[in-house]
Amino acid sequence: MQWTEQSVTDSFIKDDLQRSTENGDMQQFITFRIGVEEYGIDIMVVREIKGWTETTMIPNAPVHVRGVINLRGVVVPIFDLRARFGMGTTVPTAMHVVIIVAAGKRIIGLLVDAVSDIISIDPKAIRPVPEMGLPVDDHFLEGLVALDDRMVTLVALAGLFGSGTVAANPSPAHQPAADPGFAKGQPDILKVA
Repeated sequence: MQWTEQSVTDSFIKDDLQRSTENGDMQQFITFRIGVEEYGIDIMVVREIKGWTETTMIPNAPVHVRGVINLRGVVVPIFDLRARFGMGTTVPTAMHVVIIVAAGKRIIGLLVDAVSDIISIDPKAIRPVPEMGLPVDDHFLEGLVALDDRMVTLVALAGLFGSGTVAANPSPAHQPAADPGFAKGQPDILKVA
């Protein structure tokens, strides 16, 4: 069998989900790295994991919006999580990964350094984020989990992209409603609310 990017992703997720079903009430997270830090997102929102490809830039987009890609006919905005977390911008290479997720009714891509693992966590093991001056705003975080010799920070997609925080530029001068195309009901691809 020839392994494609999609078949590897499907196999990776399917095998781990099967193991988690046997574990009962465990919650599944895909872990990924940004620098030396390890983060996790709920596996149920993950649609695909793919290698980095160049994006088409969007004018007036915030620094954490890398642009958009065409994913089998769907225009998907790509967000640099390093930049969104206030840790500088990513200089993407062929080694970087984009995690395609469903954020509400939108499909978006998250640029990360690498995908690490799929972990099963008892929801009771998730601890609140302590107030200690973390480089990431706490509304971006769902909690922390200690696993053996490492700590995984769980990311809250709603905190990252909820309440219109994804809009390219909230100033009235950049509102898409002035564009006749948007007035006809074309979607604002950068709005996730």
